[in-house]
Amino acid sequence: MKRNQVTAQDVARHAGVSRVSVSRTFTPGASVSAKTRELVLKSAAELGYQVNHLARSLHSANSGIVALIASEVETPHRAEMLSVMTEVFQSAGKVTLLINTNGSDASVKDALMQAIRFRTETAVVLSGTPDQSIAEACQSNGIKLVLINRADEIENALHILPDNDSVGEIALNALLNAGCETIALANSDTQTASILARERSFLKAAQARGIAVRRCTSGLTTYESGLEIGTDLFSRGTRPDGVFCTTDLIACGVMDVARQRFGLQIPQDLSVIGFDDIAQAGWEAYQLTTFRQPIEKISQACLDWSLESGEEGGKIIIPVRLVLRESLRRPAL
Repeated sequence: MKRNQVTAQDVARHAGVSRVSVSRTFTPGASVSAKTRELVLKSAAELGYQVNHLARSLHSANSGIVALIASEVETPHRAEMLSVMTEVFQSAGKVTLLINTNGSDASVKDALMQAIRFRTETAVVLSGTPDQSIAEACQSNGIKLVLINRADEIENALHILPDNDSVGEIALNALLNAGCETIALANSDTQTASILARERSFLKAAQARGIAVRRCTSGLTTYESGLEIGTDLFSRGTRPDGVFCTTDLIACGVMDVARQRFGLQIPQDLSVIGFDDIAQAGWEAYQLTTFRQPIEKISQACLDWSLESGEEGGKIIIPVRLVLRESLRRPAL
């Protein structure tokens, strides 16, 4: 048999105080005598009473809810991002609401409408891009909007992006210093803003030096796509001895194909650089040289802005760092 939920009125009756006294006891900073507070807390503990924060939020502009809107939540980088972000927000007393999408702009619109209905304070979009009209609907309902790794400019939203423009030059220099002479670029066909920016940066750096780069793409941003790309790269024409992969998952697939299907040694025959620094990149099987996105700084920037009283957004470019491991040949002395 379902038991009725214990209410503030039940606590007041049990403690022999007013309903207002119960409310003040559980409201930070509210005035209530020490004796009354003791009576209320004792009765609340005996009855198993918990404050209904959702009901309380209906009477204020602060729900304490932060919506995290993302697709591919099972992938290593996205899973780590969500894990750190939920920890950062929850340590600040916020409640995180994960809304899983398929990555399309239409699904992001639906997710943001759901965020509005739940009266969220902040919506963090990690996949897809909302159009201006739905962004304005969020803002008119008091929701702050954060876009991570999104290219579109949304007025009054906070845009947080890694420094993709510097990645290409750094990756190319690392491969050249490793003695690579035939260089390739491995990317997916998903055409997301972040991986396209990395691709453009790398090709631009190579073009400036007059270096030809073999560009190979396939499928989604997955390990399986890396297998397909690697098979294509190493089975036709001159094999590359250096590959820049726009994500670590693709890099892991390329490395496994090179070793298991073509008998290549890494880094003796092939140097590989990835991007994201997922947990698998540090595994003994890969020891992948890769770019690290400072997920902690990204998450903290989201929290800091959500706590600010102003509504004006802007853009934050987060530097990335090349983490050197064994997939890159050491320069000859």
